[in-house]
Amino acid sequence: MNNILEQNKRSWDAMADTWFGTTALPTYGCFIPTEDELHLFPDLSGKRVLDIGCGSGHSLCWCGEQGAAELWGLDLSARQVENARKHLVKCGYSSNLYNGPMEVDPGLPKTYFDVVYSIYAIGWSTDLKTTFHNIASYLKPGGAFLFSWDHPLMHCVEAVGEQLAFTGSYVDESFSYIQRGQPVTVQNRRLSTYINELADTGFAVEKIIEETDSDTLAKPAAFSAKYYSAWKANKLPLSFIVKATKL
Repeated sequence: MNNILEQNKRSWDAMADTWFGTTALPTYGCFIPTEDELHLFPDLSGKRVLDIGCGSGHSLCWCGEQGAAELWGLDLSARQVENARKHLVKCGYSSNLYNGPMEVDPGLPKTYFDVVYSIYAIGWSTDLKTTFHNIASYLKPGGAFLFSWDHPLMHCVEAVGEQLAFTGSYVDESFSYIQRGQPVTVQNRRLSTYINELADTGFAVEKIIEETDSDTLAKPAAFSAKYYSAWKANKLPLSFIVKATKL
């Protein structure tokens, strides 16, 4: 495991309890329409699903409520996996959970899953090509892959004098060291990088969602300099969603 993954693992182990239950299906992210509105997932009745970056297991619980037959998850943080296992037991579901980085295949079954998804986790990958290759190997042909993440514009802009200003470079795909209660490192990527890597790995992109939810757009929003805010969401998408199919 490389140094970035080691540091991120330590940080997410420390933050796991704080982030318990946040950003989980049917929610895709901040100020973006939910699955209840978008209906991007296929019918999950009797399906095998895999959550990449499963966190506290709340999205897997949602899949169980939709009738999924098998719930599988992978997360870098051992504490997150422990929390997910306990939460799923509390919800009445059995699960198969793995602790490890998404960049490394932990021994998951191949061409096995009907749906693989990642809610606000795929962007933590330090090697997107390998991560997408792994995901493709887990999916059945025709299987669905869905993921959400910060919109790439988010790291380029900030509030300056009650206006949004470009303070960063959209084309710069370097790694950034940030603080989210603990130090973490994440790579900035263009939207085209995600789409092209999917195409190169053998996925067909069906949908890209980069919009603000209608409730937020319908209400006046007071100025806020926060990273996630309704004021900012009225000016640009804060999150994006991709749905792709394995060919």
